[in-house]
Amino acid sequence: MLARSSILATLIYTTTSIFGARLSASGAAATIDLLPGQYTSSTSPQLLHDLLTSSSASLTPSPGFNTTSAVQLPLNLALQPGFTSYSGSKYSGQASFSSLSNTTSNSALPSDTNAIALSSNVWVALASRSSNNTRVVLWDSVPDISQLPQSNLLNSLSVIDIQSTTCSPPCAGSGVCSASGTCICPAGFTGSSCETCSPGFFGPTCQKCPDNCQTCDDGTSGTGKCLKPQVQNPPSSCNCLNGVCGSNGQCACSTGFTTASNGTACAKCASGFFLSSTGSCQVCQLGCAQCSDGTGACTACESGFTQDSTDRTKCNPPREVTSTGTVCPSSAFSNGGSCSPCASQCQTCTGGTANDCVICASGTFALNGACVGVNSDGVCSGTNLIADNIKKECDSCGPKCTTCRISGFNAGSLPTDVQCTGCLPGFVLSQGQCVESCPSGTFLSPQDNLTCQPCDSSCGTCVGSSTFCLTCSNNQLASNGRCVTSCPSNTFSSSGSCLSCHPDCATCSGSGFNQCTSCPADRPILNNGRCLCTCSKTQFFDPVSSSCQTCDSSCSSCSGPGPSNCLACSSPSQVLRQGSCAFANCQQSNVVVSGLGVCLSELVLIPDSTDNLPPLPSVSGLYDATKVVGRKPLEWWQILLMALGCAFIFLVIVWLFRRRKARKEKQKNGEYPASTNPKEKKAGWKWRLVRFGEKLFGHRRTTAATWAQRRKNEKLKNDPDSRGYGTESEASKLMKLRAAEEARGSYQREPQANGGRGSGPALVPQHEEDIVKLIGSYNKPSTPKASKFNTRFQRIQATSAASPNSSPSVPLLSLPPNDPHHNRLSGSSSSSSDIENVNRLSAPSLYSQMTGMPRRTPEPRRPVRPDGELLDVDALDPLLKSRFSMSSFGSGGEKNLVNGKGKGKEENIVTGTKCSFWK
Repeated sequence: MLARSSILATLIYTTTSIFGARLSASGAAATIDLLPGQYTSSTSPQLLHDLLTSSSASLTPSPGFNTTSAVQLPLNLALQPGFTSYSGSKYSGQASFSSLSNTTSNSALPSDTNAIALSSNVWVALASRSSNNTRVVLWDSVPDISQLPQSNLLNSLSVIDIQSTTCSPPCAGSGVCSASGTCICPAGFTGSSCETCSPGFFGPTCQKCPDNCQTCDDGTSGTGKCLKPQVQNPPSSCNCLNGVCGSNGQCACSTGFTTASNGTACAKCASGFFLSSTGSCQVCQLGCAQCSDGTGACTACESGFTQDSTDRTKCNPPREVTSTGTVCPSSAFSNGGSCSPCASQCQTCTGGTANDCVICASGTFALNGACVGVNSDGVCSGTNLIADNIKKECDSCGPKCTTCRISGFNAGSLPTDVQCTGCLPGFVLSQGQCVESCPSGTFLSPQDNLTCQPCDSSCGTCVGSSTFCLTCSNNQLASNGRCVTSCPSNTFSSSGSCLSCHPDCATCSGSGFNQCTSCPADRPILNNGRCLCTCSKTQFFDPVSSSCQTCDSSCSSCSGPGPSNCLACSSPSQVLRQGSCAFANCQQSNVVVSGLGVCLSELVLIPDSTDNLPPLPSVSGLYDATKVVGRKPLEWWQILLMALGCAFIFLVIVWLFRRRKARKEKQKNGEYPASTNPKEKKAGWKWRLVRFGEKLFGHRRTTAATWAQRRKNEKLKNDPDSRGYGTESEASKLMKLRAAEEARGSYQREPQANGGRGSGPALVPQHEEDIVKLIGSYNKPSTPKASKFNTRFQRIQATSAASPNSSPSVPLLSLPPNDPHHNRLSGSSSSSSDIENVNRLSAPSLYSQMTGMPRRTPEPRRPVRPDGELLDVDALDPLLKSRFSMSSFGSGGEKNLVNGKGKGKEENIVTGTKCSFWK
């Protein structure tokens, strides 16, 4: 088989085990074994490129290489965190992968292991089961275990530890460092380095505490003894305070307790009971219906009873007196005219039955209106109550007690003799009282988990049994339950006890994993209080000096001093031979594969003339470099042009933004008013593009652009929805034409006063006079001068020359000679001031200055009389108000010059279809 040393790929000729992945494609000339590395579309040779980029390419990974079957470039082929063991040398034969997170300490390797491949940044510590002192730490892959130093002792290997080098600080002995740099803790361990036991776990291996144990002696130094048992159905589980929770979640209250106002069950005393200073509910005295907490003083007596004047806790029964006034004795009751004896159960009574007893007979006690007997322990029959010889009734046991007794009960027994025999869940029994925990010097009996028993005399405190001491008396130390004079090895003294060291330490000064003073054999390196499994990669542990020493320069890792104890070679041209590094002398100029420690030519089978194998088939592309067609890079001048273009676009955007901002500022300050027509729209994008080009290159406004803007203005003018900013609709025009015809028919003529030629001028009707009055009442500014924005229309000037047949009192209007309306006017001359008052134009507007177009409509002004008074428009002719308006007055078809008189003054009016005065 042939191979190319410039790439990590081998051409498969025979079926052998693979280390990496096998690449194949349908129709390909050959399959390829890929060694660990990165592969891209430009990887040589051409054969490998063709297979990697083939649409049907697939991968078959070897154990430990977690790669999908589909090929996705770039392909990163690497061994997963862990190691792979091979039954044959040079990574051949049966393979078995051990993951970093799933490998446990002291796990045995396959007996036929002859090669080990390690992933990057991982080391593994191995030990021989046949020799206790033989231990080796591998940092690099080993193609042949027989080439290691002292290989004859490396039989039946087992894994002591396996770690990644990415964790800082290193994990404790129980943890495993992952490739991500975090410690993976086994069950029971916790901490950033897996150095401590989780709550509820104890000992060097962090075992689980006993079942049904709420609190135990836990931790790496703990004994695991149960300190507090698990409470089944505690009162808090059903919102109960002084009772027992049942399986149905209901609380059964102790005698005398009931539900409080806040909803907590068994939290206050019921009627007929009072809360004592010890926290129990005790029954009130006989005859007392209610009594106060603390003192037990009666606050309400039963019917017929009266409160005792000397003892406020008592209520006295009524006196039994016959009808004759005889007082009956205490053991009798009044039966009308005589006294009758009480029932045998009663000592005093109010009637003849057993239910009428006030005080029960000797040996019996009152309970709910009846008299009941007691047993030898003083417990009332059928109840858990105890007999009270003072109250002569059955009473509760005591605080937190469920059952109680009085040993050797008799008539002289007192309430203080009561001993609890049962407690509420969560309480223990100590010397006849229910308490939360056993006092010092006692321990909780593991038989019933209820009774506190005394410790042995040698113990200060104990647990589990009377002889398992936690602390000792007589200044002795407790070690593993025994009292000793000094702590044994692998323990340290703390608070009168000998506690175990951390499992990483042989001896210690504390319980921490960084408080070691000496180390065990499996973790021999002591560094800053910690016991580590290995030195750094380029060091080895010297047991004589108990320190790390530097390896020989020829070794990248070693197990001892000198060049003969190498585990891997530092030179890329050397391989391991019996613990020493020797030159590889690889065939066909191949080199040692990095990280594998073996020649590339040794990983494949190359047939020669002595082999019985057929010759290697000819495969095209095996030695051809990959030809990758890429996009031609840009020239420097192309990059420069692109940069200049981007800069130009940026400057244009900035200029437009600043221009728009300045325009808005002018509009805000009134220097550049916005359009007065809400229907008017901005110019089209073509017009704006042309104007931008003209302004950019300093060109004057073109005729085409101006004419386009005029056509747009005409379009807006003819818009019927322009609300007075354009011309009127067709119907409005027809109405005005009709009004003009009717007005012309109403004219009257008079002969000329001087007998001139033809008939005289038409007389002005009444409604025409009103129009003349309305026009003459406007105060207009002086006529503007011609400007570059207003060259078509000149100032209207008064002419002094008049025709010989004209009346000298009629003024004439004069227009520029090139105006199309120049010859439409005729009449007599008058003063220049009169003409100027009638035909005065406004100054050029901002609209005219910006667009070059004259204003089409007169500016609105209020009508005033010549003397300054307001003109009453309502007094004008109705025809003016209804048929003529300021916007329609100039739309007539005929040209007329009328002369009339109104209020002593001559008025003039000119009508025309396109008179500049009305535009």
